[in-house]
Amino acid sequence: MFPKETKILIIDDFTSLRQIVAKQLKELGFSNITEAEDIRKAWELINNANPPFGLILSDWNMPGGNGIDLLKRIRSDDRNKKTPFIMMTTESETSKIINAVMEGSNNFIVKPFNLEILKTKLEATHKAMTSATHS
Repeated sequence: MFPKETKILIIDDFTSLRQIVAKQLKELGFSNITEAEDIRKAWELINNANPPFGLILSDWNMPGGNGIDLLKRIRSDDRNKKTPFIMMTTESETSKIINAVMEGSNNFIVKPFNLEILKTKLEATHKAMTSATHS
């Protein structure tokens, strides 16, 4: 699992969903949580973060851009290209999931989800990231 002090960014245009995810993360012991309502604000936060975020949870569909656009920007940025990124979406089409993974998403959560699903996805993402750095 990610260390409890991991700096986490939640990006979603729905305030209620950001609050639910933040609450679930707090239940898992995380406290360094930042929220953004759109891609523009998220990119600003990512660029100004010092230290950088250790995990990004992003919605797919938002006004003014989408999670894939943000993911492409993050993966092309030297400072943040290895940041763990989990896509959250109502999109469950296999082609969309494949697209997200091809662009560099480390995992994928279909909304709505519960605490157990979030925990499982975080554990799987951390394990994959840790394995990749040690191989």
